[in-house]
Amino acid sequence: MWRLRESTHPVLTDDGGAILDERTGRWTHLTPTAAAALRLLLAGATQEEAAGQYALRYRIGAEQAAADVRTVADALTTQGLAVTGPVSRRRWGRWWR
Repeated sequence: MWRLRESTHPVLTDDGGAILDERTGRWTHLTPTAAAALRLLLAGATQEEAAGQYALRYRIGAEQAAADVRTVADALTTQGLAVTGPVSRRRWGRWWR
């Protein structure tokens, strides 16, 4: 499962968006189409489902949509803003030890 890291905060609009990385204090700015792809990914869709919805929204072919969504997901993962794999749950018990 692809997801943003816990210490990131997206601000997404129809005109684009940005992601704040708490660890560095840096903002990563997104184009309107990258923000749309991220919004679909954050909605809990798989990359394949997000690509299908992205293709419908922008009236493009399935292959191009899949490549666009994958590019956004891969770029954010490479920058350390996103991770793949199971969701980790913080354990609050025994935090004092």
